[in-house]
Amino acid sequence: MKRWVWLGLVGLLAACKEEEPPPDPGPGPVVNPDCTSASGQELPTDGFPSLSMALESEEPEALDGRESFLIRYRQNVSAMAAREAEDAVTRAGGRVTARWARLGAVAARLTPEERADLARNPDVLTIERDRPVRAFARQPLSTTGTVGEYTEGLKLVQAPQVWDENNDGTLDTAAPNGTGIKVCVIDSGWDNRQPELVAAYAGGKDFVDDDEEPLDFEKNNGVWGGGHGTHTAATIVAQLGAHGVANPAEDPNGVAGVAPGVELYVARVLNIRGNGSTADIISAVEWCTQQGAKVLSLSLGSPDRSTIEEAAFRAAAQAGVLPIAATGNSGTGDPNTEPGVSFPAAYDDVLAVGAVNFNSEHPTFSQIGPEVALVAPGVDVLSAVILGSDSFSQIDVDGRTFESRSLSYSPLGEYLGKMLVCGLGDSRSACGEEASCDGFVAYVDRGGQDADGVGLTFAKKVTFMRRAGAKAVIIGNNDPSDGIGSFTLGSDGTWVPTASISYADGTALKALKGKDAKVKLVGVDYARLSGTSMATPHVSGVAALVWSARPSLTASQVRQVLLDSAKDLGTPGRDNTFGYGLVQAKAALDRLSTIP
Repeated sequence: MKRWVWLGLVGLLAACKEEEPPPDPGPGPVVNPDCTSASGQELPTDGFPSLSMALESEEPEALDGRESFLIRYRQNVSAMAAREAEDAVTRAGGRVTARWARLGAVAARLTPEERADLARNPDVLTIERDRPVRAFARQPLSTTGTVGEYTEGLKLVQAPQVWDENNDGTLDTAAPNGTGIKVCVIDSGWDNRQPELVAAYAGGKDFVDDDEEPLDFEKNNGVWGGGHGTHTAATIVAQLGAHGVANPAEDPNGVAGVAPGVELYVARVLNIRGNGSTADIISAVEWCTQQGAKVLSLSLGSPDRSTIEEAAFRAAAQAGVLPIAATGNSGTGDPNTEPGVSFPAAYDDVLAVGAVNFNSEHPTFSQIGPEVALVAPGVDVLSAVILGSDSFSQIDVDGRTFESRSLSYSPLGEYLGKMLVCGLGDSRSACGEEASCDGFVAYVDRGGQDADGVGLTFAKKVTFMRRAGAKAVIIGNNDPSDGIGSFTLGSDGTWVPTASISYADGTALKALKGKDAKVKLVGVDYARLSGTSMATPHVSGVAALVWSARPSLTASQVRQVLLDSAKDLGTPGRDNTFGYGLVQAKAALDRLSTIP
């Protein structure tokens, strides 16, 4: 998947000429030399990409003519069956890459001829393509923090009411906080430098690089990922009193997790681009189960079912594990075009989680269907990310400070110069004759279309402004009800510092045309993200709280407690949008009193 918050840490590009600049993305008389160039895209108005259905694809390399398949045999599930399966693949010439004895199945790379040979084997039950998947007993380090670490999402699911009843910023003695419960986050890995997670980490495995260091990091080129796995893990287990560099607009002490006492296990199955394979998920589910994890948290998925993956989750559930997964972010809001719940969330043995905003309203991106069990906060959720990968922005014009938000993928940096008003930013000439390669701050309004009638993305606007010579860009929202907005440039690139402001402030800025403006973006260790990815760990954390309060419960009992105690939303009773409702930690703990 595209990285959610990766903000390229490149310096400001002060170049009026670049080798082989790309074609001009639109018409208009050339007022200034072509100062610079870039490309990218704008996300939908909610400002965030889809979890797993609209993410960039990445097929495994097949330089040897082979592709990856999942093969299951008819024999009873046993070590002998798995060995026979592996031997049969080897005899056919295939290369086994993973084996699951409990399932009587293997993953293997096969040529078309080898696959056909195996398909003729009467003992072969199924041969499936290894479909891609995407992005989608310990006490806490400290029992004391501040109530400022209690995020909107944390409070909406009632977590502080469980372990800080008097709301003094200190964990209550003997209150359930997840202690003794192992939670395995199957995602893109983590940042082992993140103070919010270090004390909670109990072990991990990297199924992408096949080692014991599940870092959200591309070891070959030293590039960190987008922090998706770090964000979801911190939502579960961020520590009170431990913090990184916070946005000045947020609490300086960072955030607290729903269940700060859990033991965190990390299984990396997604690379830094957010892509992964079914085989790695199956292996991760088996590994997490072997570690004794009670809860599996998966903020990822695919639109397609896999019978072998489904069997893996069934086996985990039979072993006493509660798998929890995101429904997906490709919802349309139109019942006629809704894609349904993604997999693995749609499997019977997995608890499917959709998203709501902080007003408990349904965002259209959250996929719906009969499999939806619960909902949780999934819009603008604050949590920890890769150190320095997010940023906060500061905009000052003519001595006035304006509230703003940096665009994802915008580089860090600071620029002070004259502000020019550039309309919709739809061409290099939009800023007029004052534009110069010597630099300026460009103010543009959101919206508009290019010469081909295609909507002007933020990336296109910034491209035009850079080519006109702008060294920083301010984007005014065109929707008075949308506030500042949460936007992105869509991908890494040679951008300039770019931030958005509200419609009202944009109107005020236009009156300051020609005044000195400063745009400054500074790196921080926390970010607000949206998606069912963010909702899922809230439910995983509440499940851990329930289990830590009553360790003798079975997975099915914990699941039922969560469903029975949820806050009903929408149509009375269970529905396809909210499931049984908003997960509630305090209500779930109270519900335990009814269970012998």
